[in-house]
Amino acid sequence: MNKLRCISAGFVLMAVAAATGAEDTRTQIFDPAFRTLKVQVDGDFMAPPVIMLGSDRRITVSFDEMADEETGNERSYLRWSLTHCGPDWQPSRLLESEYLDSFNEAEVTDYAFSQSVYRHYINYRITVPSERMDPKLSGNYLLKVWREEESAETPVLQARFCVSEEAVRVIGDVSTQTDRGTNGEWQQLNLEVLTGEHPVRDPWQDIIMTVEMNGVEQPQVERLKPLRVEPGRMVYEHLPALIFPAGNEFRRFETVRTDYRGMHIAENAYEHDGYTATLQTDFGRADRPYSYDRTQNGRFKIDEYNSTDPDLGADYVLTRFTLDFPRLMNGDIYVDGEFTHNLTDDSTRMRYNEAKGLYELEMLLKQGSYNYRYVARERDNRSLPDVALVEGNHYETQNEYTVKVFQQAPGDRYARLLNVVTIR
Repeated sequence: MNKLRCISAGFVLMAVAAATGAEDTRTQIFDPAFRTLKVQVDGDFMAPPVIMLGSDRRITVSFDEMADEETGNERSYLRWSLTHCGPDWQPSRLLESEYLDSFNEAEVTDYAFSQSVYRHYINYRITVPSERMDPKLSGNYLLKVWREEESAETPVLQARFCVSEEAVRVIGDVSTQTDRGTNGEWQQLNLEVLTGEHPVRDPWQDIIMTVEMNGVEQPQVERLKPLRVEPGRMVYEHLPALIFPAGNEFRRFETVRTDYRGMHIAENAYEHDGYTATLQTDFGRADRPYSYDRTQNGRFKIDEYNSTDPDLGADYVLTRFTLDFPRLMNGDIYVDGEFTHNLTDDSTRMRYNEAKGLYELEMLLKQGSYNYRYVARERDNRSLPDVALVEGNHYETQNEYTVKVFQQAPGDRYARLLNVVTIR
């Protein structure tokens, strides 16, 4: 195959971490007994996992543990902790007592057993801030969960969220008229940071900016130099680091019902120990015209049409993906989205079926509404995943950019998170 164009820049951090020995702090599950890890702001499904320091809003981290097949009611005793991180998501130099008022370890006490399902599980929830733990500084935070009888150094899962001060304003727009061409494969961000009364001693050195595209962190944009600085205002325009491949709209499917073929479902069936859902066959879109679809920019939402609490009433469905695409001789194709935590590993890798001439993958997913896409990656483990090979790049794509502005002057022991905004 031709060398894959490595445009899914969100995975650059993965390669950098491998090369430098940095700690892997991405949101992910380590223990296969746990599933459906979701991090969100209470009451706002579409918001990034960010809360304001001192506000009443909460972050909820929810996840399931598949129950023991024999007893159906066994649960693990779990504990959790928080780690303050810098803009690069590496642990900061702060002591725990500097960013928390409490002891940095708590028991997971909010749990409940699934109801009226074929595949049993226990649902856990952790809320931050809580009586047990309340961050007192802004910044990036990593929440780790581990079994009580084991060590915090061997977590079953971990999740990222942020605490912002909202000390400055950030405004901006997304343009298809880019420094690499107009109405082509690219989109360009233009940003302004309005500091108002907030003091910034050196705008060129003290401000650190990061960008996420559809929830996937792009290469770190640290101490990005503004085009110009005016009293109370920093302008970021015509910067190569703020030009992004446009990608394509996410694909969608729904499994909220098992007795009815939902969106993009070809067949539902009951097999052995539970339900299965076979998605309609997908095709490559790189050479197809752009088609608008209102998606959730990669997110998933747990839902079951007849349940008052889908977190407990939604069943697990063996979901089958099929992609009609030429076989890659030196690479693999992966299913990608928030529900996979944008990881390219064996659990998300599609297998090529020689007899059918199709890529296939089975994943056990909780009932709900899902956004997904396909990414390709060479097998040399040095290349980065490529969205464009299967999905294409279309300037019309309705992407979502989350911009974080940090401040850390020389001598400061941590980076303050001044604000987080989402630009569509």
